[in-house]
Amino acid sequence: MHKILKKISAAVQLVLLAPVKLPGKALNIIKYVALGLGVLETVISDKSDKSDRVTSDDSDGAKGDEADLHIREYADKQQKS
Repeated sequence: MHKILKKISAAVQLVLLAPVKLPGKALNIIKYVALGLGVLETVISDKSDKSDRVTSDDSDGAKGDEADLHIREYADKQQKS
């Protein structure tokens, strides 16, 4: 599942970064799809990380920081395009 999401996410990012003019609505839909895929990847990776590690009080803050990092990276990519 994770592998499929990565490939779809890469394809969507390729479309977003391509120097092709797309209609406004299509571009907005693709942006939302990319955002949704990023969220799904984060949730899936958090579940696999959670099962691999021992839970502690410090781990709760790390998950939030990782999700914030993904959101910031996505926002930076959108500002560049």
